[in-house]
This record gives sequence, C-alpha cells and structure tokens, in this order.
Amino acid sequence: MEFPMDRPDSGSSFFDLLQRRAPTLLPQAGERPAEHVSVPIGTTVLALRYGAGVVMAGDRQATEGYQVASRRIEKVYATDEYSAVAIAGAAGPCIEMVRLFQTELAHYEKIEGMHLSLEGKANRLAQMVRSNLPMAIQGLLVVPLFAGYDLRRSEGRIFKYDVAGGRYEETDYYSIGSGGKDARSSLKKVFRPGLGEEEAVQVAVEGLYDAADEDRGTGGPDFVRGIFPTVKLVTAAGVQDVSEERVAAACKVVVQARQANPVP
Repeated sequence: MEFPMDRPDSGSSFFDLLQRRAPTLLPQAGERPAEHVSVPIGTTVLALRYGAGVVMAGDRQATEGYQVASRRIEKVYATDEYSAVAIAGAAGPCIEMVRLFQTELAHYEKIEGMHLSLEGKANRLAQMVRSNLPMAIQGLLVVPLFAGYDLRRSEGRIFKYDVAGGRYEETDYYSIGSGGKDARSSLKKVFRPGLGEEEAVQVAVEGLYDAADEDRGTGGPDFVRGIFPTVKLVTAAGVQDVSEERVAAACKVVVQARQANPVP
C-alpha cells in the first residue's frame, strides 16, 4: 500500500499516518480475542542507569497459563541508534508495537532528516500504548519500559508507562512484569549511582535472578540449555548487545554467591 507524502495530512509520524489512512493495519485493530483463548505472556524486564548510560535486561521466558510457551523469547529491542524498549505483557501485541515504534522512529528521521528527541520518542510510545487500551481491557495488555541516551543532556534516561499511556520518568532504575516487584526489591538493595559497566550488568542479572526465584512466570538462567537473559547497553556510542558469554559469566557469579550463602 502506498501513502503519498505530498498530501496535507502527511506528517512525520508514521503512526498518525496509519491511523488516518489505513487504521486496519494497526496492531490488533478491530479484533476481539475469544475469552477462553490464552496467549503467551512475556515477563520480566528491567532498566537501570549507570555511569555511561542505561542497562536494559529481560529474562527469556514466556508463559501461557501454567505452561512455558517459550524459553527463548526476546523482550529487549533496539528502537533506533540511541534508544531501546523492553516489553512485558501479551507477547504478540508487544512485538507488533515494538516493530511499529521502530518504523515510526525511522520514518520521522527520513522525513525530518534528524533524530527525534528522546522526550519526543517517549511521547510517541505513550501514544501507541494509549491506542492499545481497548485491547488491554480485553486482556491483551502491552506495557513497555523505554530507555535512551539523551544526547542533549549527555545522560541515560528511563521511562515507564501505565496501561492508559501515562508516561513517567524514573531517575535510577525500574522493572515491570510479573516479577517486576521482586526485581525492584533486589535493585533497591544493590543499586548505587555511578555504577561501572561490569557492575551494572551484574546488578541487572542479579535482579532478574531474584525475580525468577520468587515469580513462576520469570525464567532464570538455564545452564543446561545455554539460555541466559538478554542485556543491552544504551550509551553515547549507541545501543550495544552484551555478549552471551559475559551474561553467562555474570549469572555464574550470582549462582556461586547463593551457593556459598544459601537462603532458606
């Protein structure tokens, strides 16, 4: 489908363009899920600030009722060069929203010839979350956690959202999902301002480990299958993946510490 860009209603927002010209192409538009159908649910994700920017991390498990729907789902995505989003909720709609958001930011950059400000990105994502409210009421909940490096302020920033699209900034760390509260409790004990990169990755992994220890929906590190959390860094150098080898090593440190001092 072609969208002529010389029309008066064509602006820099791809999301607005779809709403006006082809609303049926928006994720889940006009669909009503059957009440008895269960869908894969993604949990738990977190973000924390450190000296160079923000660390974002998420476990790899998705659940469907009392069953494991997937052990290798990705919940942390780069949305452009300097921002990333982590998702919790109904896996399908979450992933569709991420893809639409990625397209929204790329579309803005092509039309305007510049990056959207971090505040602008956070506001655009809030608009998308708000548009999903009817589906959220029906059970297809989508709640993202957004982080980016603000080039104007030379610092990493974290934004959380409510189901109605309300946008709130967190100064140090936050976590969402079924294990979000447990992860936040863990971060509260070990987080401190100005962490180095290795320390921040270790703190993020420990937060997810504590969430998995208390929440049945959150998957812990799986040394048998070689499945470990997804961890990304958002800095002035852009969004970077933390290698699986580094994440596995951080997981081993947590496990060894717990074995040395087991908690009942």
